[in-house]
Amino acid sequence: MFGAAHLTPSEVRGKRVIEVGSYDMNGSLRPIVSAWSPAEYVGVDITPGPGVDMIVGADDILAKFGRERFDIVLTTEMVEHVRNWRTVFSNLKNITAPNGIIILTTRSPGFFYHPHPEDFWRYTADDMRTIFSDCRIEALESDDYYPGIFVRAVNPADFKETDLSHFNLTSIITGTRILDIDEKTLADFKVRFERRRKLRKKLAALEQFFVSLGRRIIPKV
Repeated sequence: MFGAAHLTPSEVRGKRVIEVGSYDMNGSLRPIVSAWSPAEYVGVDITPGPGVDMIVGADDILAKFGRERFDIVLTTEMVEHVRNWRTVFSNLKNITAPNGIIILTTRSPGFFYHPHPEDFWRYTADDMRTIFSDCRIEALESDDYYPGIFVRAVNPADFKETDLSHFNLTSIITGTRILDIDEKTLADFKVRFERRRKLRKKLAALEQFFVSLGRRIIPKV
């Protein structure tokens, strides 16, 4: 696990930690990090569930907690699901204290569409170098098996935020690099996706029917 490999007990002990997108679906850093005695560990997400202490969206964490509030900011498999990615990255950086650590994992182009509840973006290593050009990147690794990217970055004491307002990102909705996703594009994609989903379901049922039919007509040897 990238996060556990790129944090140490001494970095965590006595520090304030937040996990953004903390709903535990497939495992969490929380048991590991909590065992290293942080002063505080807060898990936030948009829905209640395991690992969630407070219902707060990633768009709202800066307004909720204020600037430089946490020494360590964790977010795993979350930023591909937020439509307003610029706001979210800005919030993640600004709630991080000077010399604080950001641990982030997300998916890259080639990873399938997986709405939980939405899915918008795919990130590359070069994207992360641009997005975190206002921080010090200490680790940047790729997941080649399930296309993804992992980052450990440190918020510098003289933090001056990079302007990303004109930066295009790869969208799973369009399959291209775009600035933003408009409502019509999103609505059209969802209609096409639902049609494909229903067609796949019908084809799977039809395939199962023919398999069962074949079993009935082929005699046992």
